[in-house]
Amino acid sequence: MLPTTAVNSRSQGNGVLSPRDAARHTAGAKRYKYLRRLFHFRQMDFEFALWQMLYLFTSPQRVYRNFHYRKQTKDQWARDDPAFLVLLSIWLCVSTVGFGFVLDMGFFETIKLLLWVVFIDCVGVGLLIATLMWFISNKYLVKQQNRDYDVEWGYTFDVHLNAFYPLLVILHFIQLFFINYVIISNSVIGYFVGNTLWLIAIGYYIYVTFLGYSALPFLKNTAILLYPFALLIMLYLISLACGWNFTKMLCSFYKYRVK
Repeated sequence: MLPTTAVNSRSQGNGVLSPRDAARHTAGAKRYKYLRRLFHFRQMDFEFALWQMLYLFTSPQRVYRNFHYRKQTKDQWARDDPAFLVLLSIWLCVSTVGFGFVLDMGFFETIKLLLWVVFIDCVGVGLLIATLMWFISNKYLVKQQNRDYDVEWGYTFDVHLNAFYPLLVILHFIQLFFINYVIISNSVIGYFVGNTLWLIAIGYYIYVTFLGYSALPFLKNTAILLYPFALLIMLYLISLACGWNFTKMLCSFYKYRVK
């Protein structure tokens, strides 16, 4: 399933891209090609996107290994196929509708919640995180400050999507089966189960993000991306000691936002 042969995109003997190839590899050209394929479903590889979603849970390293193959064959780290984004959007819509159903929201309230989750939680926060990580990685993590060694913004957004998908499944799907009967009950087991799911989801986000940047051979000191684990565990222990229920707070916030 994975490509294993490398194609040399350099067309001149000195290793410099020809003007024609350089035009094809500009950020604008890549973005145009990606957006254009959003309207051509037959050109999307949904089977491979499903493969990536499966392995983001079981072996995320294999997913990022494919990014290496893409760099070798297409001279870019970021995805050129929007199939993953399309499937993630479908997952987001279905899980949010389920969330609205569990919280006993009406039709219009569920639509408001869906718009909030899509454009704020996923896209808005994703653009912010991707831009921040793009700046930090290029400013502080690149081994050599050279134009040939830079982190593509599209790749940072892909890393966010990869990390966001397991978080989405854990908090917006698996958690739904426990909210009404376990998590939001005023009991120790309630906030223990809910906060533990948050710990797993955010921990997975941090880990998959770390794998994404450690996969780039021209970055250094990527282990610092694992440092938030210490703060996460500390916050988790404090929440258990103080009886904070993160899921109950999230549900109250969502109900407040859709009023």
